[in-house]
Amino acid sequence: MLQQPEEYITKSVEEKLQPEHFHLPAHSTLYSFLLEMSEANHAIELVSLVQRLQDRGLLDRVGGPAALSELQTYAPNAGFFMPHLQMVKDKFVLRSIIQHSNEAIAEAYEAPEEVSSLLDSVEAKILAIREGTETIKAPTIRQSVEQVLEQFQAQLAGEVNAVGFKTGYDQLDSMCGGLKPGEMFVIAARPSMGKTSLMMNIVEHICVNLNLPSMVFSCEMSAMQIVQRLVFSRARFAYSQLNRGYSPVKADLQRIQRAAKDIASAKMFIDDTPGISINELRAKARRKKRDENLQFIAIDYLQLMKSKTRQAENSREREIAEISAGIKGLAKEIGVPIVILAQLNRGPETRSGKSNVGVPRMSDLRESGAIEQDADMVGLLYRTAYYAESQEDKDAEAGKAELVLAKNRNGETGHIPLTFIADLMRFESGPPAEDSIAE
Repeated sequence: MLQQPEEYITKSVEEKLQPEHFHLPAHSTLYSFLLEMSEANHAIELVSLVQRLQDRGLLDRVGGPAALSELQTYAPNAGFFMPHLQMVKDKFVLRSIIQHSNEAIAEAYEAPEEVSSLLDSVEAKILAIREGTETIKAPTIRQSVEQVLEQFQAQLAGEVNAVGFKTGYDQLDSMCGGLKPGEMFVIAARPSMGKTSLMMNIVEHICVNLNLPSMVFSCEMSAMQIVQRLVFSRARFAYSQLNRGYSPVKADLQRIQRAAKDIASAKMFIDDTPGISINELRAKARRKKRDENLQFIAIDYLQLMKSKTRQAENSREREIAEISAGIKGLAKEIGVPIVILAQLNRGPETRSGKSNVGVPRMSDLRESGAIEQDADMVGLLYRTAYYAESQEDKDAEAGKAELVLAKNRNGETGHIPLTFIADLMRFESGPPAEDSIAE
């Protein structure tokens, strides 16, 4: 790198070589300085390099002028650059394995009560070595500003997913800018409001329409039930018609076949383990991220998950808090957006006044305020027809649904009108058309 900086520093950056990969602190410091000079387009030659290091008070830390001269005059064959670079990285991996193994041995001998938590921690550290994430430092303010400007320019240029993954619901996307990596979006509702349908509509859009690898954790429904919903909802065929003796016509069969083909070709992974623990979910998600470049996760639903720590055994509120924090931590760790469903308590039913009955609030989230705290966005889903007292009112409110975006860290909040098509288990953007209400 000292001899041909333009070629070999660039190659090192492309190969994701980090200063921490070097065993000797002097070499780590020197490589960091070379990267800095290269990024600033400064000429790299021995005299100016010595002077710049001296000006910064770093010359003694790299061994002085004699050490730099020795490094530059040491001239192995340039053809061995890549094998030598790989050797540096391999030795770093071995040192990391030794370090984490020693830490794991020490912690194991201490006989921790939370064995599953220790296992989760050890697995995360080992996977971090494989992914090379340990070598990535927290971004500098300059790097963060550059990322912000790049995102801003991409958004101005109208690039797809410039900010976050589109959900397929225009007003929701305009309010939140899409689902962003590292964010946790909680969709909460009372039972029978259709929260699973809304989640699966979002999954369908991201996985099938945007062709992004996605994973669904379902604690309530089996994989077959989920796929059945996806296929027939996408085909716009009411599966319940079959129970009433309806025979599909040719057009129905063609739509079902097309929908089945679309779903089958999508990179969708479904895990229907009942009562899955947060540690198990995180382990599975990490592996899928590593093996399949996972981009999106959906979970149905939070209160059916488990945490196996001793503190969680004695407090349901503590258990929910640990699960919520674990999911938010996972979203940041592997850099994907996570949509998770949650149940509301009976608060909406107890409200008085015709305009208030059934309208949810964030305070209705069951068992823990930690969900509200951890979530980047909270959407409260409800359908007015569900609370209508007379058949006439039910008919008038049929199909009307609303997602109240009650919390949005990076945007506005407000009410998002939706149309719920019960036969298809499908939500669509905007309120129902007037003619459909009349019918």
